[in-house]
Amino acid sequence: MTTLPSLYISHGSPMTALQPGLTGQRLAELAAVLPRPKAIVLASAHWLSRRPQVGAAAMPETIHDFGGFPAPLYQMRYPAPGAPALAERVARLLGQANLASTINPERGLDHGAWVPLHLLYPAADIPVVPVSIQPELGPAHQYALGQALAPLREEGVLVIGSGSITHNLHDFAAGYSDERQAPYVKPFIEWIEHKLATADVDALLDYRRQAPFAERAHPTDEHLLPLFVALGAAGADAHAQRIDAGIDMGFLAMDIYRFD
Repeated sequence: MTTLPSLYISHGSPMTALQPGLTGQRLAELAAVLPRPKAIVLASAHWLSRRPQVGAAAMPETIHDFGGFPAPLYQMRYPAPGAPALAERVARLLGQANLASTINPERGLDHGAWVPLHLLYPAADIPVVPVSIQPELGPAHQYALGQALAPLREEGVLVIGSGSITHNLHDFAAGYSDERQAPYVKPFIEWIEHKLATADVDALLDYRRQAPFAERAHPTDEHLLPLFVALGAAGADAHAQRIDAGIDMGFLAMDIYRFD
C-alpha cells in the first residue's frame, strides 16, 4: 500500500466554505494528485482538551461552532462517515506512546475539520476520525502525538492537522486587507517555511521564543499546534512542501503544507 503524506491545512474563516477562493483551488489541486485515502484522521484547532480524545461517532455531525455568519453557512453539512474501529486503533497507538486518551463516541466535525474537508473531498465519502489537541501541553506534546500516528500513513490513512499559519483575530479591527497586509505575517511565514525546509524541528518546537513576531502571529498556540501533529506524523526525514494559498483579509496566512 502507498504510504500517504501528512498535511497541515490553514482552514481560515468559516466563510471559506462558501467563498473558497485560492484555498479551495489549492485543496482541489492537492486532492487530484494525492492517492485516495481509505480514511482520514484529523486534528483540529477547534477541538481542545486537557488530554487526547478520539472521536468514534459512526456518523459524525456537522458542528457549526461559530456565530454571526450568513444563514447558508449553517445549512451546510459534511455527512462523511466515521470509523469507530480506526478510532480504537488511534487510541491504542496513543497509549503505546504513553499518551493516554479517551474515546468520545459523540464528537462531530467542527469547522476546522469540515470546512477544509469539504474543499478537499467534497463527496464526503471518506471516513473521518477527529482527534483533539492539548493547548496547555505545547508544541512538543503535539509533535509526539503526531509521531504516534505515523504508522497510519502506511495503512492508507491521511493524517491532517488543521489550523492557521497566522491567527490573530484581534487584527479584524486593525484595518488590514488584501492591499494592506499586517507587517508580521510575511516574516513569520518565511521563518516557518525555512525551518521546515531545513528540518530544524528544535527551532520549530521553540517557535514562541525564536520566530519573528511569534506572539503577534499567535497570541495563543492552538491554531499552530496542528502543524506539529502533521510534522510528527511525517517522520524524521520528511520533505516539507509549502503550498501558497494567499493571505486572507491581510492577516490570516492560508499556507498548506504537504509532508512526504
